[in-house]
Order: sequence, then C-alpha cells, then structure tokens
Amino acid sequence: MTLSPLDDHPVHQSPEVMRHVTTSDRNFYDRYYFNCHAGSDELMLIIGVGQYPNLGVTDAFACVRHRDVHRVVRASRELGDDRMNTEIGPFRVEVIEGLRRLRVVLDPTEHGLSYDLTWEGTVPATLEPRHFLRWQERVVFDSARMAQTGRWTGHIMIGDERIEVTPDRWQGTRDRSWGVRPVGEPEPPGIQAKNAGTFYWLYTPMQFDDHAILCIIQEDEKGRRVLEEAVRVWGFGSDREGEQEYLGRPEYRPVYLEGTREVREATISFSPPGGKPFDVHCTPILPVHLMVGTGYGLEPDWKHGMYQGPGPVVQGVTHTFPEDAARMWGLVDAVGRFEYDDPSGAAQGPQVGHGLYEYWALGPHPSFPED
Repeated sequence: MTLSPLDDHPVHQSPEVMRHVTTSDRNFYDRYYFNCHAGSDELMLIIGVGQYPNLGVTDAFACVRHRDVHRVVRASRELGDDRMNTEIGPFRVEVIEGLRRLRVVLDPTEHGLSYDLTWEGTVPATLEPRHFLRWQERVVFDSARMAQTGRWTGHIMIGDERIEVTPDRWQGTRDRSWGVRPVGEPEPPGIQAKNAGTFYWLYTPMQFDDHAILCIIQEDEKGRRVLEEAVRVWGFGSDREGEQEYLGRPEYRPVYLEGTREVREATISFSPPGGKPFDVHCTPILPVHLMVGTGYGLEPDWKHGMYQGPGPVVQGVTHTFPEDAARMWGLVDAVGRFEYDDPSGAAQGPQVGHGLYEYWALGPHPSFPED
C-alpha cells in the first residue's frame, strides 16, 4: 500500500490511503470538465481531465469548434501513486483557490491547439442531486457532481492564430464529478444487452448578469424522470450572494429540425413552489459534438480510462465541416442563448444570458411516437 502527499492531510473518508477509492468497481472515475466561449458562434473550447483509479489510468482532452474545424488534442498515461498530479503530457489543471479559481494549461504540440486559461467562478459551486441509476440489477451510475458558471482570462492558440481571452467577453461553465459511470473498454454485456439504449438528456447551466440557473432533466424510455434539477443561484457580489432558489419540476419542450433529433430551439418551464411560473427560451448557437475524438465512446481505440501504455501518449484528431458532418453525432454540447422574464421581480427586467446547452435524444421516448 503506497502513500501519496494527500495522505499527510486530515481528509480521509475510509481506512484506506487516499489513492484507493472505497469501491472496486472498474468504472469509478474522478473528472474535471470546463467549457469556454464568448456567447456567440465564434468558438467553443471544451476541456476534460479524468482519473480512473481502478483502471490505473489518467487522461485528458481538449476539443475546439472554430469556424469549419473540429479539433481535438488528447493524452493518456498511467495514473501512478500521486493523484494530486494532474499533468498528462502537455495538459495540467491547477487549483488556485478551491471552488473559485483554477488554471488549465495545454502546452503547444504539433497538433495545432494550445491554451493557458484562468477560471474564476461567478456563482458559488453548487452540488447537484446524486445521479443514481440501476439497470438489470447493475449499478450503472452512482456519482456526485458540482456545477459553476464563471469567466475566463488568458489565451487560446489555434494553429498560428492567437485569441486573447478576457473576462468581459469569455465565459463558460465547469463541473467536477466523481463516482461510478461507464468508462473504458466495453465489458461483456450479459443481461445488459437487453438495454434499449435510451438516453434522453438535457443539461443547461445558464449564466446571467448576477445569477445562474442550473437545470437537469433525464428520462427513461417511458418518459419517467431519472434525474432532475432546477435551481437559481445568486452570484458573488449580488445582494443575495450564494442564495439558492428551488424552481420546481422543470418541463422541457424542444423543437427539432425536421427529420432529425437536432434541437433548433426549446422552452424550459419552471414552477417555483409558492411563486409564479416562467419560461426560459433556449437557442443553441454553436453545436460541438462532444463524443467525436474525445474518448466519450465513439472511437474503439480511444475511450476514457482505456490503457494506452505507460505514456504520456499524445494524439491529435481534426475534422472539417461539411466534409466530415456524417461523423458528427451523439451528445451535443452547444453554446446556448437563454432569455426569460421573471414574474417575481427577483431578476429585474428581461434576462438574456448564455451558457451550456447539452442534450441527447437517443433511443425510444414518448416524444418520438414514430419509434
């Protein structure tokens, strides 16, 4: 049993050293996610860094959608003894001030994408409801996640083009999640092969001037709720700093492009208990197909947690539009525009904000009667 530097701090949760998690489930993971955009169709950068202690692997990716290019840099190495070490080849994450300020770096490589960015949260990091799903007796999801909206400072290099990132324009959302969810190579399916494969999902952390709205909806093939969240969080420096308001059960009404499951626009309705209901109108501005090249599951030779050797192994993947459009499917992380009027008056005047509009409608669902 090997110690790590974190074992010198009084933070243990079990009679194990910190590098050992309390479950032997191969699918345990611990992950950072960030996105960066200017509230427009100019650019969206998505960053992920994950550890998989029971697989002995850590990996990272950066994916940028810029003009007609979808570009990914990814890296993997053996996890080793020190889980405080977030360096994976050219990638690293630095926690400057926990739950408030972080720095993410991708050093230049031959793959044409690099950045040095500092994140500062605009609302307190907010713990979401526990994500738990059992299917055919197997626990498939059992994870915790915190979410936060914020702003960025630094720069991004795409090829020879340097983009200055300043907090007056560049914003985004981040999350930290950990627990159990499917990662790595596929296991023998057994009875899990009976799974219909439904994943009806909406995740919309929205950033406004002095507050954020965090919304999650997940439903099964019969339309039953698996997970939901609807909360308004007031930002740092506001009169109601840190206050959270429960917004009731969110209802989701997407409008799809004809013949597809690509969302053109949507309405999310909130009904705060004891308050007045209101609608948020959502418009995806710039779609990024998160599963292409990043390890989320489409490529058989590169999946999150897949052992690539001692490493670090660094690779680049580039696709262009419209030539490679047929490859672009699966979970979509889009820059979203969000608009609403608050009948309670807590948010003064028409509210216009931006954030992440993440969605996927895979498999049968009551909203698709043709299935």
